[in-house]
Amino acid sequence: MTCPNASQILVAFSGSAPIAVEIGAKRPSGTLIHKIAVHPDHRRQGHGRHLLTSLSSKLAILGPPRLIAEVPETLAPACELFGATGYVEEARLTDYVLKCEENDAGGVAGMSGDHGGGRFVIPVTVDDLAANGLLGEAHPPVCWERSVETLTARKNDIAGLAVASDERIEAYVLYVKDEVDPEGNAEAAQRAGATTTSIVSLRSFIEDGGARLKLLISRVCAGGARTFRLTKVHPAEISKELLETIGFRAGDGHRLYAARARSD
Repeated sequence: MTCPNASQILVAFSGSAPIAVEIGAKRPSGTLIHKIAVHPDHRRQGHGRHLLTSLSSKLAILGPPRLIAEVPETLAPACELFGATGYVEEARLTDYVLKCEENDAGGVAGMSGDHGGGRFVIPVTVDDLAANGLLGEAHPPVCWERSVETLTARKNDIAGLAVASDERIEAYVLYVKDEVDPEGNAEAAQRAGATTTSIVSLRSFIEDGGARLKLLISRVCAGGARTFRLTKVHPAEISKELLETIGFRAGDGHRLYAARARSD
C-alpha cells in the first residue's frame, strides 16, 4: 500500500549511507507512522527509537500532537519499539475476509429484489452520505486508510450501495474493486472476470441482525466480486459477531498505538 500525502520523512545515516527511514502521513487530526525500517546490519542500536523521538520533538512544536501507528501483530520487534518509546496500545484491529460462496447471493428473506417493505437498494456516493450527515463526528472509529478524510480524498474511486426508505438511508456499503485476486494473480483474475473488493465503509443504522448489510454485500457479489476484504476493523466500528453473521471471517490482527508529541 502506498502512503498518500506522505509529508513526514526522516532518514538516519551512517556516514553517507542511509540505514533507517521513517515515513509519516500528516492530517489536522494527527500523524500516522506509516512505515519505519532499519537496515538489518544496524538494528538494536537505537536508530528506530531516535527516528520516533525526532518526529515527536518536531510535531511538539509544529503539531498536530497526536501520533498513531497501526502495526501488524506479526511484527513483534516493531510492537516492542513503539511500546518502549512511549506509545500506548489503544485497540486491536482485525482484518476480515468474505468469500462470495459463503454469502447468500439470492438476497435476504423479506428483502429480496430491488425493494421490499418500502425500502430500495440504490447507488450511493461519498458525497451523498456526507450530504445526509452520515460522515460527520458521529462516524465510528476506523483505521487511517478508511477514515472520513481518506474516503473524501478517494471519493472518485469509490462505489457504493445503500438500503433506503422514503425517509432515510438505513444501511450502506462503500467499496473499491482491486486489480488482483486474493492470490495476487492479476492475469488469472482478469481471465476469470473476478476481482477482490475492498470494503472501505460498512454501516447499518437499523438493528436487523445484519440483514440489510448482507443484502448489500450480495448485490456487490452479484456484480462480479468473488472475495471481500475489510481491513483493520476497530472493535468499536462494528462487532465481530455481526460481521460473522454476514459471512466475514477474522484474519490477521494489528495493534493501534498512540502517543502525544513531546519535545523531551
